[in-house]
Amino acid sequence: MKIRFLGTGVGIPQAGRVQSGLIMEMIGKPVLFDCGCGVLGRIAEAGYTHTDIENIVLTHLHLDHVGDVLALLKANWLKGKTKMRIFGPQGTQEWFGKVIDTYDYLQGRFEVEITELAGGETFTPKGTDCNISCIPTVHSTPSLAYRVECGKKIVVYTGDTEPSKPVFEFSREADVMIHECSFPLGFETDNHTTPDMFTDVLKQTPLYVKILYFIHLYPHMQGHEQEAMDHVSQYFSNEVRIASDLLEIVV
Repeated sequence: MKIRFLGTGVGIPQAGRVQSGLIMEMIGKPVLFDCGCGVLGRIAEAGYTHTDIENIVLTHLHLDHVGDVLALLKANWLKGKTKMRIFGPQGTQEWFGKVIDTYDYLQGRFEVEITELAGGETFTPKGTDCNISCIPTVHSTPSLAYRVECGKKIVVYTGDTEPSKPVFEFSREADVMIHECSFPLGFETDNHTTPDMFTDVLKQTPLYVKILYFIHLYPHMQGHEQEAMDHVSQYFSNEVRIASDLLEIVV
C-alpha cells in the first residue's frame, strides 16, 4: 500500500503546507482521505489523475478538511466523470446538500453516494479489497479515525483529535499511524494535540505501531518540529516523523 500526503497543514496559510488530505493506494486505486483547500492542486502535483478518484473518506466536516470536495467533483464533471462515493460522519448528507444547493448550475450534475458513519462500522470502498473501520475521536464536531487494513498492512489515520486511549488501542499493531499534532510543547489547547498531550496518554496507554507520522501542523509549530519528535521519542521507542506535503511512503 502506498500513502501520499497531499496536505499536512491547517486553516491558516503557510508556505509548503496546504490543508488536510492524503491518498492511500489500495490495489492501485487511489482513495482520498479528507479534501481541504489546496488538495485538488496537490492531487495533480502528486502525479494522480483526479478522475481516478472514486472514493472520498472524510474524518469530519470542518472547512480545512472538506473545502475542495466540491471543487474535485466539478473538475471531474468537466472531464465527463460524475459519480463519487463519500464516506463521512453523521451530518455529511446534510452538509453536502447545503453546499451543492448554493450552485444552481451544478444541480443534477453529479451522482454522489453518501454513507454516514457513527463509529464502529466497517466498509470496503468499491474497487478495493481493503477493509476500513472507524471510531469517534475527541474533537469539537463529530469526527472519526479510520483503520485501513489491506492484506497484512494496517494504517490508522486520526483526523483532528485530542490523543486518547481509545484511539491508541484502535491503532494496535498498525504499520503506520498518522496522527495530528497541531501545536508545540506547552501550548494550551483542546480538541487538538500537542506533543506533551500525546505523551500524557502514552505514559498510561502503550502505543503499538511501527512508525508514527505527525500532520496538521499550525504555523505555531514552525521551528519546533524536532523538539516535538524528540519529546515523543522519550516515551515511544519506534520511529517518529513529521510528514510534509507530497511525501510518499510505501507500507
